[in-house]
Amino acid sequence: MSLPPLFRRPSTTLIGSRRSTLDVARGRLVFVGIVFALAYILVAARVMDLTLIQGELPRLARMTSPDQGVTNEPVIAVAKLRGDVVDRNGVLLARSLKTASLYADPALITDPDQVAKDLVRVLPDLKYGDVLQKLQRKTRFIWLRRNLAPQDQYAILNLGHPGLNFQDEAHRIYPQGPLTAHMVGFTDIDGHGLGGVERSFDDLLAMGNRPLQLTLDVRLQHIARRELKAAIREFSGIGGAAVIMDVNTGEILAAVSAPDFDPHNVTQKNSDSLFNRLTLGVYEMGSTFKIFSTAALLEIKNVGMGQTFDAREPIKIGRFSITDYHGQNRVLTIPEVMMYSSNIGAAKMAEMIGTQSFKNFLKDVGLMDTVQVELQERSRPLIPNPWREITTLTASYGHGIAVTPLQTVSAVASVINGGMLVHPTLVMDGTVNDSGKTKNTKRNAVRVVSEKTSHRMRQILRLVVSDGTAKSADIAGFQVGGKTGTAEKPGGHGGYDRKRLLSSFIGVFPMNKPQYVVMVMVDEPKGTKASYGYATAGWVAAPAVGKIITAMVPVLGLVPQDIDPEKDMAAQMRPYVKDKTGKQLVSVGVE
Repeated sequence: MSLPPLFRRPSTTLIGSRRSTLDVARGRLVFVGIVFALAYILVAARVMDLTLIQGELPRLARMTSPDQGVTNEPVIAVAKLRGDVVDRNGVLLARSLKTASLYADPALITDPDQVAKDLVRVLPDLKYGDVLQKLQRKTRFIWLRRNLAPQDQYAILNLGHPGLNFQDEAHRIYPQGPLTAHMVGFTDIDGHGLGGVERSFDDLLAMGNRPLQLTLDVRLQHIARRELKAAIREFSGIGGAAVIMDVNTGEILAAVSAPDFDPHNVTQKNSDSLFNRLTLGVYEMGSTFKIFSTAALLEIKNVGMGQTFDAREPIKIGRFSITDYHGQNRVLTIPEVMMYSSNIGAAKMAEMIGTQSFKNFLKDVGLMDTVQVELQERSRPLIPNPWREITTLTASYGHGIAVTPLQTVSAVASVINGGMLVHPTLVMDGTVNDSGKTKNTKRNAVRVVSEKTSHRMRQILRLVVSDGTAKSADIAGFQVGGKTGTAEKPGGHGGYDRKRLLSSFIGVFPMNKPQYVVMVMVDEPKGTKASYGYATAGWVAAPAVGKIITAMVPVLGLVPQDIDPEKDMAAQMRPYVKDKTGKQLVSVGVE
């Protein structure tokens, strides 16, 4: 009996056919799955290429010069923002901020002409021809503009052009602008230091670990810059320099060179303003050098204040003649040589000291070597070689030897601070005092003059201000002392140009306990109606120092003292001094 088909058992042939069909279907599904998996892998790889590899292209492309050039060469990117630079009170002088820089991938730009037109519309200072040329280069990366403002970046994003992209970079800013330009310096577009402490501490700042704290005080910096520029403007000078220094530690509280520059916009057109007259310029400093010839005489020969020098006749050596600007035409004591700034008297001092001893003294106070300060913009002094007899005489009043203004100031500080050598410094050493402020504590233990000589020099320098050529620098209650210096600049044929002067004044206060030295130097001042045509230091530089000291007093919280005339530092020098009429100054006794 046969069963209905429903209950019949499938034949072997039919079962085999069904299994074959399932295997084929399963294989096709596996194949399709593999195809999709490969497709996804390819897509993922492309996404990674676009976002990670090509996205890092600017970081792996050489940062070109500020003209935003073209490159394909790889370098290592800077990983950290450059460290801050601050003043002694923590006021910000330099900082790096993250900004966007625009680059293009010309291979992704289909319409270079339109892109160039749009970019020039958004960034008007770009040149259409330059941009168009760059966008047609056979390269995958090209800088178009570094360090964009946020609003410019937003405007470019709104253009919607493929092939334009941005890279985060560090942009160096200087909140004080030109105020500290020569000391702080500046960087190039890639953040490499090119001047000031930015250059000399380039590697340290690049690490970005902590701020670099300078000894500068922006309050005093502002005062020094203001008064220097006012003096240059009033006397039509071509430039100048000013400095305020702690006489005991060598800390530079203010340092100015004029003309100065904007560190955000440095070009080759700034060549004159980039020149640091304070540390890089070397000058014959004129009668300020009489400080050293007088100190050397007191230290080496141990003479008394009554020692005299005949200044009635010029000194003649061959074709050279040494004269006095406003000669007293009489025999002068040591205080009178300084008070009346006698070149003849200073030359005879140097003659008494002797050439080798005088040279050794100048070397001891740091005037024969490059000034030691944390800047690379430094010059060696110009020392005559061979050093002849006439050199000894002329160097005694600041001619024939050229030094930087900063090393002159530090040498003066070493003479009047008790006799201990100091080197100028721009960087705080990190020591914190009781008030919680950073304070330099190191002092050089080298003695250059005795305490007695230093005391005598303070008395003499006080006399110069109270009764001599620098009365305009005297500030009541602070016993200001100092020395003027007016030097003719070298002219043609080995001579000097009487119309081109260098007028400077170095002031110290308070002389009974020296704390600060202040210098102003004006290059090529011209006389005015108010100065009766004179452009000498007494008219040009001394008043500027007086104004600086006056402004410093309230800023530093200094308190003036009621000074008994008999205790004034100049009092003990007056018995050795006669006025221009030959009358002896008021005597209050000799210590």
